[in-house]
Amino acid sequence: MSKPNQEVRDINGVVLLDKASGSSSNYVLQQVKRLFCANKAGHTGSLDPLATGLLPICLGQATKVAQFLLDDDKRYLVRAKFGQVSSTGDSEGKIVNFGPTKGVDESSIKTILSQFIGDIHQIPPMYSALKRQGTPLYKLARKGIEIERPPRPVTIHKINFLNFEYEVLSLDVFCSKGTYIRTLVEDIGKSLGCGGYVIELRRTGFSHLDLSGSKTYEELLKLKEQNLESLDSVILGADEMLPSFESAYLDSEQTGDIRLGKKIKYLGFSASQKIKLYDYNEQFIGIGESNLMSEILPKRLFV
Repeated sequence: MSKPNQEVRDINGVVLLDKASGSSSNYVLQQVKRLFCANKAGHTGSLDPLATGLLPICLGQATKVAQFLLDDDKRYLVRAKFGQVSSTGDSEGKIVNFGPTKGVDESSIKTILSQFIGDIHQIPPMYSALKRQGTPLYKLARKGIEIERPPRPVTIHKINFLNFEYEVLSLDVFCSKGTYIRTLVEDIGKSLGCGGYVIELRRTGFSHLDLSGSKTYEELLKLKEQNLESLDSVILGADEMLPSFESAYLDSEQTGDIRLGKKIKYLGFSASQKIKLYDYNEQFIGIGESNLMSEILPKRLFV
């Protein structure tokens, strides 16, 4: 909850947070929500507590576009320790020796990496937020319960080899939604016969966004200490999160109709697709969907 002397504000937009290690995505979401005194907030895809990096946080009405960001590609910088495996896939779990790293070098690693490029299948880790009959898998894992998880298709667009020394491998990974970097590291390590687990994970890219426009929580705090205007200057428009969506600019009658939930006639779109909608004042008002009959139907509108 916000402090008594801070009035909850009806603000809309997206803050690009550079998440620190050690906190859950939900915890930092609540921190940012309180900092901005926002009436509502949500994030667009969680990061493990160990992980750092880009976490877009939607404020107010912008939470309505979050669902359209979840399918976007991600980019990660990962450092992995070879020769051992972890019960959680990262340094927070129980570590045990797995296999020798003798003979593992840049050449052998690159050969194995090539096998993971493209469309692959991953078995989600037990230490994940996926649910089985309403219960997150990580809660079952903490009780020592392991259940069968069907493989899921993901796409690894690119893996850039960065460095390998002292049994630590550094990679730059560009991948689809749903990719578990911990699982990727484990699978690479097992393919090399030595095992591996994540010791550092940083999300460096999300869709068309990168860390250049992000702020740490400490940086946001300093901006608020100056004034609210300085803090609010980092808020991006919700429509800036949807660069691949085409736009429709409505007149006053169309704006009124679509706000009432009615479909409207609109020439210019010949296929079914999501559309950014702007009212007669060219203000972004949400998402619509076109059809083959030159109509736009409301999908997720700001109120």
